[in-house]
Amino acid sequence: MNWKIEENKDPQAIEQLSKELNVDKVISSMLIKRGIKTFNQAKDFFRPNIKQLHDPFLMQDMDKAVSRILQAIEEKESIMIFGDYDVDGTSSVALLSSFLNEIGADLSTYIPDRNNEGYGISLKAIDLAKKNKETLIIALDCGIKANDQVQYALKKGIDFIICDHHNPSNQLPNAYAILNPKRNDCKYPFKELCGCGVGFKLIQAINKRKGLEIENIISYLDLVAVAIAADIVPLIGENRILTYVGLQLINSNPRMGLHCILKNNKKKEFNIGDLIFYIAPRINAAGRMDHAALALELLLEKDLNKGEKLVEKIEKLNLKRREVEKNITEHALKKIVDEDNPKSNSTVVFEKSWNKGVIGIVASRIIEKHYKPTIVFCMSKDGNLTGSARSIQGVDLYEILQECKASILQFGGHKYAAGLTIEKENFKIFKTSFEKAVKNYVKNKLPIKEIKIESKIILNSITPKFFRILNQFEPFGPENKRPIFLSENLNLKGELNKIGKNREHLKLSVSQESDKTFSAIGFWLSEKATSISSNSTFSMLYTIDENTWNGITSIQLKIKDIK
Repeated sequence: MNWKIEENKDPQAIEQLSKELNVDKVISSMLIKRGIKTFNQAKDFFRPNIKQLHDPFLMQDMDKAVSRILQAIEEKESIMIFGDYDVDGTSSVALLSSFLNEIGADLSTYIPDRNNEGYGISLKAIDLAKKNKETLIIALDCGIKANDQVQYALKKGIDFIICDHHNPSNQLPNAYAILNPKRNDCKYPFKELCGCGVGFKLIQAINKRKGLEIENIISYLDLVAVAIAADIVPLIGENRILTYVGLQLINSNPRMGLHCILKNNKKKEFNIGDLIFYIAPRINAAGRMDHAALALELLLEKDLNKGEKLVEKIEKLNLKRREVEKNITEHALKKIVDEDNPKSNSTVVFEKSWNKGVIGIVASRIIEKHYKPTIVFCMSKDGNLTGSARSIQGVDLYEILQECKASILQFGGHKYAAGLTIEKENFKIFKTSFEKAVKNYVKNKLPIKEIKIESKIILNSITPKFFRILNQFEPFGPENKRPIFLSENLNLKGELNKIGKNREHLKLSVSQESDKTFSAIGFWLSEKATSISSNSTFSMLYTIDENTWNGITSIQLKIKDIK
């Protein structure tokens, strides 16, 4: 694994900001790397405020979308709220349906079945809308490529409003309004919203049109924070503000469904990691193992007893999901050893019986073992193959799939994650085409996995004040990663311990040219024990955290790598 220090090339700016803010130069350097160069910018960064959000009417088609929705409510039209089956989609549907219910809309909600209908807007939903005399469908977290489906709906007298954040094609659907900051003609200043973020901008616009203050809709930000965390969008700009305020809400007064999920977690305060690794997998488990309508029901539930019963069901589905995912990952890794060329630039595996709900997670697990762009396929009920694709640092999956579209029925997604459908008989053709496209993209040289280092520091600089300011960089995520620091010439103090059920973790104390020692822990890093000797110094990469033991809280270093 490569260690790469992200150097800051403007020492004068670092010095200046350090003086202005009265902070360590390491802190001012971190701010400048994140585009924060003045006292006022730092103030806005450290104290995100809902008032800092952009005017929602800057988004292309927002005025049309708001007018059409308010017209539908006024004329008592029935509306269908349609959303994808993942966390972003279900959160979006919960957010918009709750808000529109409050302002008097007559609506139904619809989330497609992952196995029977697949990703995106389904014709089955449009037929149901027609049957129920619904004249407007609002699609969330999907729809930007649904040209045929929108045309089908128009023939049935149904208008579409699309709220999406995925990359559009050259030809947009013929919808009444399309809200997507990634549209070429959209001048909205922030391009990286998730689907639920776009949904929030819609309710912000309706709220504004009705002459109400933004505080009126703060209660929806717990949903937006969960969706942002789960969808791994950049945690900068509006996403940072929405997540920051959303986390405050989750820690003070979350909606009943989220409260019921978090009840079993003993933590006093929840952070972005808890949204990603605790809440999101449970919400996703419903759509992966059963039907996402169960997750939506939980997010809308207001009764404690009913909420607890729904969480019980979802907890069982999550345990089942873990087991299925583990089995498929083991099977897939064996197939790769048996079938794939170790010198290839990509990994593509297929098994008819694999569970469609977990193949995306399996693709991510494979990348942990084989660091290459990866696609895992299974068979859909229509006989076609459904694939979940994941990529590695610096390799644009979406661009690569564009090169292979001759052998793809449909695809959509982002730079690092995508979904696609191919015909079964085209599997070998596609696999060859994908390998060639990846090979051309990386010029036959795959990037090596690397750890990006924020800064080289000495242990003595880790003071309570330094740690307190560091915490104010939260919430961490893409483009505002939790900082990894490098310290060199470290000494082992006391015993080196391997801990855990199978002695898989590493626990030690370190010092650096002084008597000041720090406790350090390395999860799943026991094999690094060979890099440490009591007779010689070593270098260590780590994040700075705290640990509470027997009622005493102290700073602890979380080891990422040792050399």
